[in-house]
Amino acid sequence: MVQKYLNRISGPLLDRIDIHLEVVPVPFNQITTMDPGEKSEIVRQRVIRARDIQRERFQNTEIYCNAQMSTKLMHQHCVPDVAGHLLLKMAMEKLGLSARAYDRILKVSRTIADLDGFESIESEHIGEAIQYRSLDRESWGA
Repeated sequence: MVQKYLNRISGPLLDRIDIHLEVVPVPFNQITTMDPGEKSEIVRQRVIRARDIQRERFQNTEIYCNAQMSTKLMHQHCVPDVAGHLLLKMAMEKLGLSARAYDRILKVSRTIADLDGFESIESEHIGEAIQYRSLDRESWGA
């Protein structure tokens, strides 16, 4: 039933959603034994730092965040390392991603790198951004 519903969503519409994930219920055993994880205040500080990086990056433009980048700005600020480029190429071919999905992955990768405090986009940032495109995979919901 999930797959039938997903098939009703058009590809061009899905391409315009930057992040889509399948969220599955966490088993009770994992909930009760999970580590506390990262504190909200620490995450908040990382987000503030990333927003400051973006504000500085786009200070002479009318945009304020990575999601708003034009193609020209993407060519300046969203250049992955060699391993990241190869990973993105493989994902594009294997998943049959569109040019719009490619742009979205690069923009999300740039944001992940900002959150990690990296000036450049590395393969792990590309890999994480690709993982956030779960609806692009045919096996989702199966």
